[in-house]
Amino acid sequence: MSADLIVCGLGPAGRALAHRAARLGLAVTAIDPHPGRRWQATYAAWADDLPDWLAPQVVAATVPHPRARGTRWFTLPRAYDVFDTAALQDSLDLSGVRVLADRVTGIERPGRVLLASGTTLTGGRVVDARGLARAPRRAEQTAYGIVVHDDGDPPAVFMDWCRDNGATADEIPSFLYTIPLGGGRILYEETCLAGRPALSPEHLRRRLAYRLRCRGIEFGTVEAVERVRFPLEGGRPRDNAFGAAGALLHPATGYSLAATLSAADSVARGRSLWSPSARLVHILRTAGLRALLALPPHEIPVFFDTFFALPPARQRAYLSGRSDLRGTVVAMSALFRELPWPLRRVLASAAAGAIPDHR
Repeated sequence: MSADLIVCGLGPAGRALAHRAARLGLAVTAIDPHPGRRWQATYAAWADDLPDWLAPQVVAATVPHPRARGTRWFTLPRAYDVFDTAALQDSLDLSGVRVLADRVTGIERPGRVLLASGTTLTGGRVVDARGLARAPRRAEQTAYGIVVHDDGDPPAVFMDWCRDNGATADEIPSFLYTIPLGGGRILYEETCLAGRPALSPEHLRRRLAYRLRCRGIEFGTVEAVERVRFPLEGGRPRDNAFGAAGALLHPATGYSLAATLSAADSVARGRSLWSPSARLVHILRTAGLRALLALPPHEIPVFFDTFFALPPARQRAYLSGRSDLRGTVVAMSALFRELPWPLRRVLASAAAGAIPDHR
């Protein structure tokens, strides 16, 4: 049986694409080894990045002005939405989609997919949304978090680089991420933003426990544990891939969900996401990842002080302007000018591809 669109993978990217393509009237086939598997990760996004079609009930909590700290506190001027993961998955319903529980072993052009069962599928278009595989040379983001009930309503903190987690000044740094999940539930998560290699979730577990003890944060039963590990590199700008595999993951932040949801309709309609401007922005964002990897660990909080002191429009351009070449260049240039001279030299070397080893 032929289809207008074959989607390989039913994580958030593939499910969003299959859902929207079916809503647009396309004949869609979706393939995943475990299509009914429930998502466990916590997802969040800047509210102004989300598409209008997204059901409002998928948002579990909205933080109007989250806080962030490098060496000093900032109030961020953008609302931040935290998703109810189960509601988000259910809202991307696959009624009208032909779903196959199988594993893709090969994608041939044009429009042929080989499956582990021996079946060959044909379609008008094939989009690979299977994500990125881990590899030793790929930088990763890692995290360890606990979900607890907290009636005290602690402030939502997007990023806190305070070194009260037991790490020394020359170790790979990590930050605390504290967000509400709705219903009095709070996620405390210790995150390694980028590392090659990144800190293990077990290492981050010890740091989180140390940090919470230092702050006198006590709680009862841990309701859930979250372990995060995914590559920041490996996606390529191309029209036959979507989500992280198709370079919609921001390589310097790890965020991809909002960009993926917002782009789903365009990809379903067969439009290219990769204008010359978008490709150049991706190159600049990749340079931003190299900069993070190159910075001496003790300078990371200073770097983020400088970033969060930028005007809101420049912060947004860098974080969210996937095809905004001018805004990205202006934001990165402004950040470079405001950094101390020693850090400018490190970033200039990183932009040229030289990454010193600070371990």
